[in-house]
Amino acid sequence: MNRRSLLLAAAALPFARLPVAAASQPTIRVMKSPTCGCCTAWAERLADAGFQTEVTDVPDAQLWAMKEKLGITEELASCHTAMADAYVIEGHVPPADIQRLLAERPDALGLTVPGMPIGSPGMEMGDEREAFDTLLILADGSTEVFASHG
Repeated sequence: MNRRSLLLAAAALPFARLPVAAASQPTIRVMKSPTCGCCTAWAERLADAGFQTEVTDVPDAQLWAMKEKLGITEELASCHTAMADAYVIEGHVPPADIQRLLAERPDALGLTVPGMPIGSPGMEMGDEREAFDTLLILADGSTEVFASHG
């Protein structure tokens, strides 16, 4: 096991409370602030797409500590952090992007949609939409565009 795998496994321990039955897609384990409604809405969009979700409310200090352990910098951050297998999923990432990530299995830390773009999953506001990119977070912390939306 390399150092990156060991760190990701250790950081994911708070998500590993219960065994999960085998399924076609992994359970997405979401950590969020107890007061964040858009995070709950994002988890609902994942469930609508067929993902099992496990949502845990945590104090903000614990959430930001988890982001740091997982390699999420302030520039990459959003309001919630999740794990899908060994990948970190930060922010309002569309379910189709997560499905693609899990199918392609790139050597990367995970995906992020920095900020909270209007119209992204969980951030719907009628017909209003902002264009946004889903970024692939590479092992060295750099990013590349994984998908563009809007």
